[in-house]
Amino acid sequence: MSVSDSLDEDLCMAALDEASRLGCGYAEVRLHVNTYTGYSLRSGVTEPTVLVDSRGVGIRVICGGSLGFGATNVLSRQSVVEAVNMAVKMAKASGDGGEKYVLSAEEAVSDNWRVSEAKSLYELPSETVVSLLRDVDSASNREVKGFSFPVRLLRIDCSTEQKLYMNSEGSKISSVVPRVSFHSVFVGLRDGERVTVSVPPGYSGLGGSGGFELIEKLRLEEYVTLRLTEIATTLSSTTAPPRGERVDVILGPNVASLTSHESVGHPFEADRILGREAAQAGESYLKPGEYNIRLGGAEAYVSDDPTIPNSMGFYLYDDEGVKARRRRLLQAGYVSELLHNRATATKFAGKSNASARAVRYSVEPLIRMANTYIEPGDWSFEELLKDTRRGVYIKSFMEWNIDDKRRNQRYVGLEAFLIENGELKASVNRPILEISTPKYWSNIDARAKDLEFYSGMCGKGDPMQGAPVYFGSPHIRLRDVVLG
Repeated sequence: MSVSDSLDEDLCMAALDEASRLGCGYAEVRLHVNTYTGYSLRSGVTEPTVLVDSRGVGIRVICGGSLGFGATNVLSRQSVVEAVNMAVKMAKASGDGGEKYVLSAEEAVSDNWRVSEAKSLYELPSETVVSLLRDVDSASNREVKGFSFPVRLLRIDCSTEQKLYMNSEGSKISSVVPRVSFHSVFVGLRDGERVTVSVPPGYSGLGGSGGFELIEKLRLEEYVTLRLTEIATTLSSTTAPPRGERVDVILGPNVASLTSHESVGHPFEADRILGREAAQAGESYLKPGEYNIRLGGAEAYVSDDPTIPNSMGFYLYDDEGVKARRRRLLQAGYVSELLHNRATATKFAGKSNASARAVRYSVEPLIRMANTYIEPGDWSFEELLKDTRRGVYIKSFMEWNIDDKRRNQRYVGLEAFLIENGELKASVNRPILEISTPKYWSNIDARAKDLEFYSGMCGKGDPMQGAPVYFGSPHIRLRDVVLG
């Protein structure tokens, strides 16, 4: 079934008509289809292919100033009408004469868009994917710096998301977004020592929105074997990092990209600031109304942009029908914009910035990041090194944590090297960067040009919604830091 079929539009119109008949001041309907194919290889053995097909209709209504949600996976007029009635009953049951649920005024939109594929995921032969995974597995099944990797888990995920969104204000938007990504985990053994690593490190992935050509461009056989060799080399180090002294720290994109997601992206979600996410995922160090407060220094720039072509979090309109754009969250150290849906926009900003996303038909849209990144600067990595007298370069990480309010964060380095007089020296063993969020963003004094992105799934909500995202960063430098 395609969301462009006229039958699908008739179902959506039936939902809107029923909501109008029941006296709703606003209604929206989202016909949402997700298809997924997961291919995996475990230590050279092909695992069963995972196939998922999820399709249905999600409906939100505002009745008497209260919000209600209903959903059905039975694509018939009767079932859709029943789902509308369920949503209306929910809205009326939750209305208690308190604060009204109000949406920001937004323009009605009519559009039909899709992400193009040079090599369609729908027509992709399974043999092509499995053969590629076997090549990567064969290349990585060898001893590296004394480490063997007897356990190797390789995975390629292919999915296509189709939506037809319509609301009572006249919006009608259809979309098709294919996504593909690669993930891998390795268990290494050496002299009785066991270590688990991923490629890329940090259990992130590589990929984006588009066809299988995105995976082929990665040249995975070469990439994975190179990165395993580099990682194994640093695992052999027994040199302790400098402790008890203030040094400069250069963070690679693998590490710094996560900091943009965790210590700016999440705490800048307006629903989190209002306390909605406190029970499931934590709170925020920001309070309502805290625009233009200083969080960091002059080199602290973070944006979130759904419109980056072929990105994992790519979209042109969110799930409230609002046109997507870049959101500059942190500008020269100041809080400049939060992530909003239409409801929080009425409380904070006046207009939504298209941050509402739902990952399947049966859940309501939540405020989500898309592609969050530290903006590139004008240094080269070599210039950062040359300008650093004594410090540590943390290229990648193996472990991290952050508190519920996103105020204190901790990262344990995987690949890390001592810097002396502008040159990389011996690798050091597991340096720990433990730092408060304001200090982290205040101590950045330089950003390189080499912006890199990693793909991942960002969790939020109950039931959990795992949304596809990018996190990105160039190399950055922090001045005057004490490592653990």
